[in-house]
Amino acid sequence: MKPPKHRVGLFVTCLIDLFRPSVGFAAVKLLEEAGCSVDAPVFQTCCGQPAYNSGDRQDTAAIARNVIAAFKGFDYVVVPSGSCAGMIRVHYPALFPEDSPDGAPARDLAGRTYELVSFLVDILGMSSVDAAYDGIITYHDSCSGLRELGIRQQPRSLLKTVRGLSISELSDAEVCCGFGGTFCVKYPDISDKMVEKKIANVVSSGADTLLAGDLGCLMNMAGKLKRVGSSIKVRHVAEVLAGDVSAPAIAEAE
Repeated sequence: MKPPKHRVGLFVTCLIDLFRPSVGFAAVKLLEEAGCSVDAPVFQTCCGQPAYNSGDRQDTAAIARNVIAAFKGFDYVVVPSGSCAGMIRVHYPALFPEDSPDGAPARDLAGRTYELVSFLVDILGMSSVDAAYDGIITYHDSCSGLRELGIRQQPRSLLKTVRGLSISELSDAEVCCGFGGTFCVKYPDISDKMVEKKIANVVSSGADTLLAGDLGCLMNMAGKLKRVGSSIKVRHVAEVLAGDVSAPAIAEAE
């Protein structure tokens, strides 16, 4: 029996933990099939992004210290969310001066942290998946995953290997859906206009399924699709790549 390639800590994320555990299980399946040993530390918490985006640096730093401790010792930390992965990779080092006691641990964790699909493709070299999905999908690129982590082609390259699946590109795939974490709470009218435009393009794509790599974006778009009476299904990309779509689509699960 070959030893595991890597010991991976799965950062589950708050939204997946509370609203869509199937995404976490799909992530574990993909990582284990790639030869990784996977553990999800039980005392992990929020990445701290809501506090960070609201300007509360003191509480964000306290949360970050807990996350740093929770994931000490893993070869890699993998996150099925570009938003949370971006928070750890990009913003944790900015929280602590380089010469402070937390500076080195924060930078060490940042260097070991990857978004799920990026990790599979860029680090493990995965080029295909053993999965099937009968449908036409369109893909939304989340802001953090695209702009902070450079994630665009990785999910598409794997989706192209899913049997029965075809891709219809979204005309504004790189445009924000209007969620933006606390943005949609602070500016609901603007957020609604943004997701309205996004959904119009999703419908125009002719796809029957909308995929993305961030559950916040997916829940926002699924809610709007449901309110306008659309039958388009909404799923996290990990569920399709893992070949596990037994859970109801996100709009159906609400």
